[in-house]
Amino acid sequence: MRFRFIPALALAIPVPALAAPVQPAQGMLQMLFGLIIVLGMLIGAAWLLKRFSIQQKISGGTIKVIAGAAVGQRERIVLVEIGDTWLLVGVAPGHVSALHTMPKADIFPGDMPISEKKFSSWLKQVLDKRA
Repeated sequence: MRFRFIPALALAIPVPALAAPVQPAQGMLQMLFGLIIVLGMLIGAAWLLKRFSIQQKISGGTIKVIAGAAVGQRERIVLVEIGDTWLLVGVAPGHVSALHTMPKADIFPGDMPISEKKFSSWLKQVLDKRA
C-alpha cells in the first residue's frame, strides 16, 4: 500500500493513496444524487410535520381547534375549544370575530368526537336562528 503525505498538515499524517482517481462526471452525479436525497428528506419531514400537526401536540395548550368550514374563498368559520367553552369564530384576512359562545356539554355530551355532519347541521340551525 502506498502512502502520500499532505504537507499542509502540521503532523504530516499519512493518507492512503487512492487506487483509481474518481472521474469528474461520476463525482458530479454522486453529488447531485446526494443533494436530491437530502432535499427529499427535508421536504418529507416538513410534510410529516404539517400532516400530523406535531406542533399542536407538543404545545399541549388549552386551545384546540375542533372543526372548521370554508364559507368563501378566504373566509372560514372555526369551532375552538377553550377549557369547557366552545367559541364559534369567523376568520377572514385581517379580521377575526367571535360569532357564538357556548358550553361544551350543550351539543355533544361527554368527550364524543364531532362528526362534520353534526357540526354542519348545528351550524345551519344557529345561522337560521340569527337570520
